[in-house]
Amino acid sequence: MAERLVSFEQDGAVGMVTLRRPEKFNALDIPMLRALESALDEAELGDGVRVVLLRGEGKGFCAGGDVEAWGAMSATDFQVQWVRYGHRVFDRLARLRQPTIAVLAGHALGGGLELAAACDFRVAETQVKLGFPETSIGVVPGWSGTQRAVRRFGAQAVRRMALGGEIFLAADAFALGIVDRVVDTGRAFDEAKAWADKIAERGPLASEAAKLMIAVAEGEESAAATEALASGFIALTTDLKAGVGAFKAKRKPAFSRS
Repeated sequence: MAERLVSFEQDGAVGMVTLRRPEKFNALDIPMLRALESALDEAELGDGVRVVLLRGEGKGFCAGGDVEAWGAMSATDFQVQWVRYGHRVFDRLARLRQPTIAVLAGHALGGGLELAAACDFRVAETQVKLGFPETSIGVVPGWSGTQRAVRRFGAQAVRRMALGGEIFLAADAFALGIVDRVVDTGRAFDEAKAWADKIAERGPLASEAAKLMIAVAEGEESAAATEALASGFIALTTDLKAGVGAFKAKRKPAFSRS
């Protein structure tokens, strides 16, 4: 079931995660979130994957959270099973070690825009609509639409969508910094793939380190990123090898600080 709902495939150095629920415009429910989390694990562990594209099958990128999936939940289940679990999956995307590009060949609304916001870059086709319409049905953005989206797009742009109810076409979203590139209809994947191929030519370790440092500056994951960068540095030292070797041999290590 998970393979049908969200798939992962690799083309050279580029990994592609595809939402596969076109009959619902790739709206997210719990099985979809689980499948997405699994696909992101595959992408991060994929041998030689240097850039990851996220796209939706059919006419929509992602219509957000499936109202039928959460509408009948109790307050507790809505908070824990829906909002908190969704955050965990979206954080998984935002903290993927590789640079990520959202391929917006269809609309990205509500949770769909929050999903796109978790990527490093967004390529949108000219007809695409973006917005946070949640307050029109009496709820609020729950998967970082008022947090990560504000950090990445600016508070005023988010106010216009979440409070003012504005839905932006790709060109307006580009002017506001919500998307990074706008292309003609039918060209989003080709543009994103070409961009990904260029990114993949850059030093992979340097790109991953730069992404982590930007995440620290952005407040995305300062604690984990700091420890990851420090641990990666330590892993290259002879001190680590000396320490591990001494532990296995049950003797005192001789560190050389090199």
